Amino acid sequence: MNWIHEPFVQVALPIVVTLIVAVFLQNKRFDDMNRRFDDIIRRLERIEAKLDNHESRIAVLEDRTSRVRMS
Repeated sequence: MNWIHEPFVQVALPIVVTLIVAVFLQNKRFDDMNRRFDDIIRRLERIEAKLDNHESRIAVLEDRTSRVRMS
């Protein structure tokens, strides 16, 4: 009997190969998603830093305007 006609080669081997390919492609997608999440986190950190800077600038302006109102 030829090894190509074995049930394992005809049935199980294609399923195993398909599962291996699917796992590989899924991991690639997860890597892409992780990279995107990292980019989003970096952008959010930059926005947070800008907001902190604006907050301190607003506090300085409030101090200046309160002095002008007192005069």
